[in-house]
Amino acid sequence: MIVAPVTLVVLIAATLIIALLPIVLFRFLRKPLALDRRDAIVGIAVFTLFAMILERALHGVVLSSAPAGGWLTYPAAFVAYGALAAGVFEEVGRYLGLRFLTRRYGASSGDGRAIGYGLGHGGVEAWFVGVLVWGQWAYLAWLANRGELDTQLASLPDQALLRIHVMLSTLSVPSIAMLVLERAAALVLQVALSVLMWRGVRAGSRAVLPLAIVLHALADVPAMLYQIRAVPAAWIEAVYFVLAALLVGVLVKLCRPPRAAA
Repeated sequence: MIVAPVTLVVLIAATLIIALLPIVLFRFLRKPLALDRRDAIVGIAVFTLFAMILERALHGVVLSSAPAGGWLTYPAAFVAYGALAAGVFEEVGRYLGLRFLTRRYGASSGDGRAIGYGLGHGGVEAWFVGVLVWGQWAYLAWLANRGELDTQLASLPDQALLRIHVMLSTLSVPSIAMLVLERAAALVLQVALSVLMWRGVRAGSRAVLPLAIVLHALADVPAMLYQIRAVPAAWIEAVYFVLAALLVGVLVKLCRPPRAAA
């Protein structure tokens, strides 16, 4: 099989865009919002521990113990489990991370601390879920176009090799554009949830953690519905475009740096 050259070029470009987006945003906002790279480092550490290690460990236990034809085979149960698991693990981690920053630097810091944290949390998510995965796809597509895919992956089981062929055959410019939009929206969502949690933690609110869990889970539902082919990709793209636009507007309004006195 051959992946269209334009599709491969767009895939590489999309990978670079998502890789650089959190870094460029951090550098662009660093001075006006007084961002601190230590906040971003805490966000990176929290996502890595809670989402990539603890949450995945839970998925491994649940999937290995679930009987064939069990409750996870029902689409509604699969969507609810996946969305809630992501919400609980990431938001508990975010709460603990921002509580740590509050105790270390005080509760008087502005929203820039939460934005820096959110860019770290969401940025490393973009790398794990987008950059590393898409980079592998680009390499596999390059091998396929050289006619070396089957030779290089000869040690894989036939079913695994077949899945790779199917995945490469579904790559297209529109599907890659949707993935970029989804990752960009996810980054904006992580920043917005960080600002929400930061303000709740500073105010001593007990409701902010369950609220953030619910909001995070709801934001994950469209992507989960797409995974089970319950809704078309165009709908998901529209939902995430509207969500990202709304959140950017809210963040700009709430976190605008104060104007210098004349």
